[in-house]
Amino acid sequence: MFGHWRHALLGGVAIGLFSSAAMAQEPLRAEVMHWWTSGGEAAGVKIFAERFDAAGGQWVDNAVAGGEAARAAAINRIVGGNPPASSQFNTGRQFDDLVGQGLLADMSAVQTENGLDKVIPKAVLDAASRDGKLFAVPVNIHGQNWMFFNTAVFQKAGVAEAPTSFEDFFAAMDKLKAAGVTPIAWGGQPWQEALVFDAVLLGAGGKDLFLKVYRDHDAEAVKSDAFRKVAETFHKMRDYVDAGAPGRNWNDATAMVITGKAGVQIMGDWAKGDFIAAGMTPGQDAGCAFVPGNGGFVMGGDVFVFPKLGDAASPAQLLLAKTMLDPTTQIEFNKKKGSIPVRTDVDISSMDACAQKGSALVKDPEKQIPSVNYFNSADTVGGVQDVVTEYFNNASATPDDFVQAFGDIIASAGG
Repeated sequence: MFGHWRHALLGGVAIGLFSSAAMAQEPLRAEVMHWWTSGGEAAGVKIFAERFDAAGGQWVDNAVAGGEAARAAAINRIVGGNPPASSQFNTGRQFDDLVGQGLLADMSAVQTENGLDKVIPKAVLDAASRDGKLFAVPVNIHGQNWMFFNTAVFQKAGVAEAPTSFEDFFAAMDKLKAAGVTPIAWGGQPWQEALVFDAVLLGAGGKDLFLKVYRDHDAEAVKSDAFRKVAETFHKMRDYVDAGAPGRNWNDATAMVITGKAGVQIMGDWAKGDFIAAGMTPGQDAGCAFVPGNGGFVMGGDVFVFPKLGDAASPAQLLLAKTMLDPTTQIEFNKKKGSIPVRTDVDISSMDACAQKGSALVKDPEKQIPSVNYFNSADTVGGVQDVVTEYFNNASATPDDFVQAFGDIIASAGG
């Protein structure tokens, strides 16, 4: 009887030990919400998933097409008390309300452990932090003022090289039009049109004007001759887009350049990911240059927030953040995504020529130009997009109309 009881007890202990071992080996599960669904984006997020799984995690993918839709879905989940482990936002102020409601985990320990203060540009860390605490983990830096072009199409139309002035730019567009090619592959959505406007603002207006408008909310700067020139230059691009532009997705515009139906696309370097996915080499058959003006590198990017699942970040959340910031992951992810590593201390020698060109600019603080999202609320950014889109799509709109409407938005942003 005693032997039977002892045998049962030992058997129970053995089962308990086996269960504990099994539990110890359970992967750290993390549901991740994001909007990376195009070719280059999907290839990039796959790197994150594979690296996280290899580190002992279990990536649970929740992709929602479209940035605005994905952010709205994530916010609803977080506010509703059913948050994912992590969710993508753009670098900037899109997650302010979640911080204000105390719904995001403080990830400052990740910043300290990885020495991020020394390896990530200050403007990026500042945009991911609130009151000295890190509430979002930056994973990349996207250049938003790139000009990608089909080298073969350029050569066939007699355009020898990427234009470095707007005078040369419009002359090149005329050559493309004469060759029967749509000069500019235009994505006719408000956020895309505002992105092109910002690239022109920096290129034609310069860094000082860009920062006076978006950082300082200087309504008088909007009334300047320099800003008016920017408005005229931007509106002139209407002459070089096709009738199918309204509503077009960015990746469909990229496909026009890839297939030779269009010459150039002004877009962030996430477009480069689709060129890579299509087998084109950035810097060679897929040409890249900054929008004329050489004003610097307009820094956008992506961050991941980590909603509170308890009193502090969970082991799965900490592992996910650490994996995303790992130097090898940074290189492999950004190669696919088209962006450049958010860490300036990684070896970029294996990356393409365009990435190396962008990384060199970002290492110079004078060339780091924070995007509109870094300085402004989502409401202000939305207002800017609405005004820009209305102006571009109205053939009879005048610079005076635009200056007035844009100035009102900037003035209200300044409080």
